[in-house]
Amino acid sequence: MNGFTSVVLMLLVLSAVPASPREAVVQCVHANQDVPLTLDPASPFWHDARVVAVEKDRFGKIVPNFSAMIRTRWTQKNLYLLFVSPYDELHLKPNPTTQTETNELWNWDVAEAFIGSDFNDIQRYKEFEVSPQGEWVDLDIDLHKPHHEDGWTWNSGFESAARIDPAEHMWYAAMRIPFSAIDHQVSVAGHTLRINFFFSQGSPAHHHELAWQPPMKETFHVPERFGLIRLVNN
Repeated sequence: MNGFTSVVLMLLVLSAVPASPREAVVQCVHANQDVPLTLDPASPFWHDARVVAVEKDRFGKIVPNFSAMIRTRWTQKNLYLLFVSPYDELHLKPNPTTQTETNELWNWDVAEAFIGSDFNDIQRYKEFEVSPQGEWVDLDIDLHKPHHEDGWTWNSGFESAARIDPAEHMWYAAMRIPFSAIDHQVSVAGHTLRINFFFSQGSPAHHHELAWQPPMKETFHVPERFGLIRLVNN
């Protein structure tokens, strides 16, 4: 085999290998001080936040009429997230409680954030969920274990709020997550974390799932498909 033939064969092999997705980046704008959680996107706190659109299903197909939005802010101590989503019908857990976390909340309508700080072991990350009724759950995910859902017994100390606007067919959820629960480093401008966002809603017969970065599998738990969130000053 001559050198030219070897090069051609190598190029053919490389072209057959699917390219890894280019990592999308959320620019998370700094806030000077911590504030009570607000669910109003027009509030002064959220006004300066960059908007992230979530409009694809798990396999990257656009979900018509279901473009959701996420805003992010950060302070020295906390990461703030605001989820805004339309709905045609809601699939809500009967007898909700917001005083304690709700295990298996993912079986109902939720907004979710998966956040990882370990770039060497991406199978380890944290999961945060809030329902339209204000129920919540947080999980310490370790995909090396056969039952990563057991991580729900972990407690991050995060705060959440939610509301439903039936007139506009919209629902809102907010989170305030302590950086100490998701990262060992001090939060400073330029710091980057791994992240993905998801929405699940609708009855089993009319179920919609949206992903910021589509996992391209039946499960959301595909850390190889996460994007990034970068802390910026403005």
